[in-house]
Amino acid sequence: MKIDIIISADDIKKEKIKNKIVVVIDMLRATSVIVTAMNNGCKGVIPVLTVEDASEIVKNSKEEFMLGGERNALKIEGFHYSNSPLEYTRKSIEGKTLVMTTTNGTKAIKGCRGASNILIGSMLNAKAIATRIVSLNKDVVIVNAGTYGEFSIDDFLCSGYIIDCVLKLSEAKLSDIAVTSHYIYKNNEDIHTFIKYANHYKTIMKLGLSSDLEYCCQKDIIDIVPEYKDGTIL
Repeated sequence: MKIDIIISADDIKKEKIKNKIVVVIDMLRATSVIVTAMNNGCKGVIPVLTVEDASEIVKNSKEEFMLGGERNALKIEGFHYSNSPLEYTRKSIEGKTLVMTTTNGTKAIKGCRGASNILIGSMLNAKAIATRIVSLNKDVVIVNAGTYGEFSIDDFLCSGYIIDCVLKLSEAKLSDIAVTSHYIYKNNEDIHTFIKYANHYKTIMKLGLSSDLEYCCQKDIIDIVPEYKDGTIL
């Protein structure tokens, strides 16, 4: 098994992910939202690229959809939820389908079509992701959503932790960037020591979303692996 990393949604190349396992990470906060919502009984999540796409799905369907997401880390006008995982409680989301659009995360998910499996990862479910990767026993590309097309420390640290979880279960050959991610995680295992330097961390703190940050940095509190198939995360 080989493990590689793509550092942002804008750097996804079809030939690099084709027929491989992909793990999409946007830990602050889209994939943490998805993992939380699914764990709390959400029927499915439909990721879309634009606010207009999301509104169109809701307008043309008789099914009850909930709209969630953000632009520039802020709630979209007219949507039910923001991009805070703390809003996606069992009471609010159980039995409902979520249509979601975010600045970075949903772009990364949609960009990974052509992979054999598209798994949704975060700190919250890292060990579960690692177990699934080992069971599939194929080459892996961890796709960091990044921030506005650029490298993001938070996603890179999360990648390092997932790699660490895999290596505790199985041997794997790491690319240079995967080695670097794992090394940085091993030297910052409480993650707060390094994640505080991330620009997106600073944005979230400026917006008063420290509770979201604390939640998203928790390790392995959820034991499910959402997977994107045929337009929906189940």
